[in-house]
Amino acid sequence: MIHSIRFTCVLDTNVIIPIEVRDLLFWFAHDDLYTPKWSKHIFDEWVEVMQRKNVSESERSKRISWARQAFPDAMVENYEVLIDGLELPDEKDRHVLAAAIKTNANIIVTNNLKDFPKDYLQTFGLSAKSADDFLTETIDLNQEVAISSFRKLVVNRRNPDLDEYEVLACLRRNGLSDTANYLHALL
Repeated sequence: MIHSIRFTCVLDTNVIIPIEVRDLLFWFAHDDLYTPKWSKHIFDEWVEVMQRKNVSESERSKRISWARQAFPDAMVENYEVLIDGLELPDEKDRHVLAAAIKTNANIIVTNNLKDFPKDYLQTFGLSAKSADDFLTETIDLNQEVAISSFRKLVVNRRNPDLDEYEVLACLRRNGLSDTANYLHALL
């Protein structure tokens, strides 16, 4: 059950890449709906994807710096020793599981659920959820705070400025249909 900042989630790279998804995850964390965690490996992948998408070096640095400043305790340290002992369908995802184990996370938020087998994760007391499922459950348990977080996202959004319904459309385009529909119903 997701109910407090003590609920810890490792955010996989694929859920922090789309700006709208990342922004909603970050606003929910900012408003203490959960505690985000990530690792150097996750940030390295984030930088690689931004480079492939031709995001300027200054913008890449700004995004990474903002995340570090907003959540100074989110970086998981000393997880690397666990990586080689883990077995996942895609060995490139072992670092995510290692970070989750090291920080005693509750959930890995990822859109690559097939790469994180349920039975294997359970042996570590973990589960994986898609960003849409995670955000929808968080809204369900904390509707007032969640809608407030969403409104902060909209008010603080720049370049371009979008209204609530335009941001909801962006969320839907980025795979957050259930989340967007739930937020829409609360507006």
